[in-house]
Amino acid sequence: MRLDETADSSDLFNGLLKSYRPFPGVSDELLNPDGGVRPVWRPFLQHLASLAPEEVGDRFARGNQYLNDAGVYFRQYGQDGANEREWPLSHIPVIIAEDDWQVIVDGLIQRAELLEGVVADLYGENRLVAEGYVPASLIAKSPEWQRPLVGITPKSGHFLHFLAFEIGRGPDGTWWVLSDRAQTPSGAGFALENRVATGRVFNEFFARANVHRLAGFFRRFRDHLVDLRGETDSRVSILTPGPLNDTYFEHAYIARYLGFMLLEGEDLTVHNGRLMVRTVAGLKPVSVLWRRMDAAWTDPVELEESSHIGTAGLVQAVREGSVTMVNALGTGILETRALFAFLPRISEHLLGEALKLPNVATWWCGEERTRDYVKEHAEKMMFSPALSTALPFASAQTDFLGQDFNKFHKGILETWIDSKAGALVAQEAVTLSTSPAWYDGGLHPRPMSLRVFLARTAQGWVVMSGGFARIGRTEDASAIAMQAGGSAADVWIVGDNKPVRETLLHLTESPYFKSQSGILPSRAADNLFWLGRYVERAEGAVRLLRAYHARLMETADPEAPLVARTAAYLEQTGVATDEPIPGSLCDMLQSAVTSASKVRDRFSVDGWLALNDLAQTANGARLAMRANADVPRAMSLLLRKITGFSGLVHENMYRFTGWRFLSIGRALERAHRMADLLSVFTEEEAPEGSLELLLEVGDSAMSMSRRYAVSLSHATVLDLLAMDPKNPRAVLYQLNDMKDHIGVLPGATENGHLSSLARSVLQVHTSLAISTPETLTPEALSELRDQIAYLSVELTDAYIR
Repeated sequence: MRLDETADSSDLFNGLLKSYRPFPGVSDELLNPDGGVRPVWRPFLQHLASLAPEEVGDRFARGNQYLNDAGVYFRQYGQDGANEREWPLSHIPVIIAEDDWQVIVDGLIQRAELLEGVVADLYGENRLVAEGYVPASLIAKSPEWQRPLVGITPKSGHFLHFLAFEIGRGPDGTWWVLSDRAQTPSGAGFALENRVATGRVFNEFFARANVHRLAGFFRRFRDHLVDLRGETDSRVSILTPGPLNDTYFEHAYIARYLGFMLLEGEDLTVHNGRLMVRTVAGLKPVSVLWRRMDAAWTDPVELEESSHIGTAGLVQAVREGSVTMVNALGTGILETRALFAFLPRISEHLLGEALKLPNVATWWCGEERTRDYVKEHAEKMMFSPALSTALPFASAQTDFLGQDFNKFHKGILETWIDSKAGALVAQEAVTLSTSPAWYDGGLHPRPMSLRVFLARTAQGWVVMSGGFARIGRTEDASAIAMQAGGSAADVWIVGDNKPVRETLLHLTESPYFKSQSGILPSRAADNLFWLGRYVERAEGAVRLLRAYHARLMETADPEAPLVARTAAYLEQTGVATDEPIPGSLCDMLQSAVTSASKVRDRFSVDGWLALNDLAQTANGARLAMRANADVPRAMSLLLRKITGFSGLVHENMYRFTGWRFLSIGRALERAHRMADLLSVFTEEEAPEGSLELLLEVGDSAMSMSRRYAVSLSHATVLDLLAMDPKNPRAVLYQLNDMKDHIGVLPGATENGHLSSLARSVLQVHTSLAISTPETLTPEALSELRDQIAYLSVELTDAYIR
């Protein structure tokens, strides 16, 4: 059916396509070469055409809201540094027929086998260089060539386990490989989120469409990684550079999705040639490490010595065969742009067959005959550094078209090519195919490339049935990268039959067994502990600020004794009283967000969103509130959000060791703050109203009226807020909570004796338990406060350092 022959379709269908104008001489995913709509697209277009314009907008907003709620972002780099941006979803999926997809699958599996053979040779016998299939200088000069890895055979027997390929369709409809990604292939997690978001936009249609699912791909790869351990007492982990990495969201997302530990270099150490993770239970072995860090930065001893994010001795652990790296260190050499020029011939040599899916035509300018050809056809080529591993057009400073060069530097292009020689590579300027994208209320063709993922399993390579597509912002094919304003679309592979339902879990009726308990890296324990402290510290500050401003509004006198004493106390703890929402309160909440960001793999999406909402609410209120605003009301709002977050996290976290460290941090901070408040506001010279303020800040006024049938006194307040084992705001209650948690931590007993930390918390707990209100003088309370503070030091010494 041609675009202008739609008599059998609705008027809406005609209206949907009336503004769709394919680019001349460019292949299009929606339209056949004769201008007809591809059959695989027709059901989706008819569904889209049936939606009113307002509904389309609402549905797109639904997808965007999901991504925002899930915390999906990418980091955009500019002159002002790096900024987190909302994930730029292109709501219209790229739809490919199952038969067409099989051509891509066959070609990429062949290419994966080829790359495995190439990298195995380069770090092994090196016959490809010796026999002239690859120039020696191209390998030796590459910063991705890791000499210490030469001669090391991976423990698993394979260098490559997870790959991504950037592909595009040329004007004749042929798919071309634009880039091989073997170093740390990214995007699989974003592909999952694209699928969820797009599925929500077109939920009714997606539910009945024959779209291949993605979960089975991840399940097979996860099972393969688990099998690679070879021993049940070791772990599979993911190595990340940390929260500042531009794909950190994906690292945490995949770790949470697959159930693997997310580690940073400082979490690991090499002991007796074996890779170990530092945990609160001591060193534990890691036998499979899926790295999301460039190889050079993984080991400051044998690789990049300036690295502060690697693990000293990692290469030695690989050399001794104690760990399987996914992918092997040094595989980044396969991303070298100039290697494209030699892969067709290498394929014939290693595999005995031509490439099923050709890569974009490439010429390395290190040979005179090749340079002559390049100079003759320079106007039709794209030039870039030979050793570049970036995606094509990733950098306008290094990648450019020959025709653009001649516009500004006529007559010197040939001289420039000769001067660069082996440092230069030329590639055919490929015109990418287009795919529909929604702009200005309608469908318009935009340049498109696909990122396709492959994973090794025990049965061989498997290909994700989909992936994600980069969609250009404009008609310019060089602007498909998200850094250049491009967007990302889901990719639907559609067949004739309903796909088999697959999930990440194995569906079985056979007897189950519980996996080994999760272990907690020391760094994660530290961040969870401080997350608990920061949130509780913020809550304490909010409660006291609310009480302070309420009394200030009542008296309208900042010099009133109780108001002045409360202000002095707040100032002493670093909380200013001369602004409605102190900056230090926002800092506390931002510190909590920072701590949580370092354990994203252990944090629920709801918890993460609630914490960010809390921090944003505080910052927004700080900017918006005037000096004479109703501060107590604002503090009540923040308090409800804080307690809502605390309840959400504490009620929903599995009672693993991580939850205990979070709870210990919260309990220690609350006990410390209450002991300090009592030491100040129960002094003899404390202003009138101090006891009422303590009850308000300790949220215990109702308990006081129900428990004590006498007038308010120092004794009853101390009994309720310091010594009551049933009051969650009391110091003793929190010490009892800490004692219980610490008592079940790893190493709490040593050879039948309590550990130093367990003894210390027991001593502080017992000392308070046998006290009386009369013995709890301000001096005794100050000493109790200091003893509680020192428990933090002891916990750090025992589990974190």
